[in-house]
Amino acid sequence: MSDRHASVTRETAETEIDCRLVVDGDGEAEIDTGIGFLDHMLDSFARHGLFDLELSCDGDLEIDDHHTVEDVGIVLGQAFDEALGDRAGIRRFADRRVPMDEAQASVVVDVSGRPYFRFDGEFSQERIGGFTSALARHFARS
Repeated sequence: MSDRHASVTRETAETEIDCRLVVDGDGEAEIDTGIGFLDHMLDSFARHGLFDLELSCDGDLEIDDHHTVEDVGIVLGQAFDEALGDRAGIRRFADRRVPMDEAQASVVVDVSGRPYFRFDGEFSQERIGGFTSALARHFARS
């Protein structure tokens, strides 16, 4: 097993989340958040990022998807922070563009530890299945 791995658990009044991350993985994912589109996005993220991710969330989806999306974003960020540790042996930043069916995604990541976030984009529909599109920005910021 890679030295760059983490296990994070988070329990709040709204969610219970268990996450296991292996940075130097094979792109295998087992995701169950209760939100199909979020599961799909996290699965794609792991597969194309070549890291292994197991994540389950039991959230208050009977109310809405906000807490689940927010708390999953927080836990995933904590897992990466823990797994990367002192960031030894990795490049500090990267810039990528990804072509998709109806969009082009562009991302710049800096793992220096200095917080900054910017999201430019919009969705053509308010909801994608059980996922509120506006929460994509909130997920990434969380």
